[in-house]
Amino acid sequence: MKQFFQKAKKVSKLISFLFLVIITFVYAMFQGGFVSWFLFFSFLPFALFSLMVLLYPLGDFKVERTLNQEKYKAGDRLIGTITLKRNIPFPLTYLLVEEVLPSNLLFSQQTKQAKRIIFPWFKNTITFQYALDRIPRGEHTLSAIRFKTGDFLGLMEKERLIEMKRKFLVYPHYSEMVYKQNENKFDQGSTSSNMRLIRDTSMTVGVREYQPGDRFSWIDWKATARRNDIMTKEFEQQQSHDVVLLLDRSQASSFEAAVSYTATLTKAVLKYGSQIGLVSVGEDHSVFPLRSGEEQFSQIYYHLAKVQPNSKRSFAKVIEMEIGKFQPTVTFLFLTGKLTKETVESLEKLSHRHIHLQVVITKDEGARLSREEHSYLDLLKRRNIQVKIIHAGHSTETISEVS
Repeated sequence: MKQFFQKAKKVSKLISFLFLVIITFVYAMFQGGFVSWFLFFSFLPFALFSLMVLLYPLGDFKVERTLNQEKYKAGDRLIGTITLKRNIPFPLTYLLVEEVLPSNLLFSQQTKQAKRIIFPWFKNTITFQYALDRIPRGEHTLSAIRFKTGDFLGLMEKERLIEMKRKFLVYPHYSEMVYKQNENKFDQGSTSSNMRLIRDTSMTVGVREYQPGDRFSWIDWKATARRNDIMTKEFEQQQSHDVVLLLDRSQASSFEAAVSYTATLTKAVLKYGSQIGLVSVGEDHSVFPLRSGEEQFSQIYYHLAKVQPNSKRSFAKVIEMEIGKFQPTVTFLFLTGKLTKETVESLEKLSHRHIHLQVVITKDEGARLSREEHSYLDLLKRRNIQVKIIHAGHSTETISEVS
């Protein structure tokens, strides 16, 4: 239907153009005299130029688009450069060039507009830039570039849409933060921290053959005498905790702050040397098992760039379904933008199982907890569940594990 109206508009303009040429000629023929012929010959150059615009092929234009970066973080500035080149130096009076922005970028502040009028005349190369400030997190697609031209009087207009798809990701912003362990626990976690392991010499779990570096005081003389080989005692080791993050995707409230803080926590825990996992359930079901290293961060960070609050299940149901997939010895961190009654009830049930729990409530800058959330907060504290409230842009520089 839209194409039909566009074609009808072009035909009506062509008819109007021909009608004006004919009417001025007829007027000059019948009226005669200097004034009537002067009007006809004065209008004739504009009519010829309009006809040339009609015949000028916009397909002569070759369009290129470049972006100032390959990767972006939320809040970065995107600068796009559009270059149009042509072979025929036809004198165009104006050229309206527009980057067709997707809906999720339309409301970004534009310090340099993505739609601009240029007066190229005989120029063969035309270049202009646009700038989008503070682009939002997510997957964005620049789909096409539109340009439009016409004659002096607006009798003839030509438009061309060139499809140029360019997808790019805007990753969540994260802050540098230190992850600290409040207390040491035994036999919990499968990966030690980057700190030196401390052996508790009061708890012997077995003996093994002597290895270079073992202390003289660790030698088990009885076992050495029995086996006729030097044997040393093996002690319990203190290891850092593995951490599992559970992201609430059931509501849009302060969701961007939750995503940003999830990225911050992931970076901090991995930098400390512990393993980390992530449970993110929405329209897609993404569970990242416990791992360490830069590859784990890259995978989680990529997921957080695309994640959306589109879960049809409540966060409480996600907790009940997914938490059993991990060992109860890990530390569970629940990230949500809003505390609900169902979520609090699920956490209360888990607290009876002596699982290490911590809740992080993220809020946008200036947002406050509701009365209901304050009452839920008190319930969690009574269950000895540690709760942190994080406001966007005010992340703490240090986060400690649950005591």
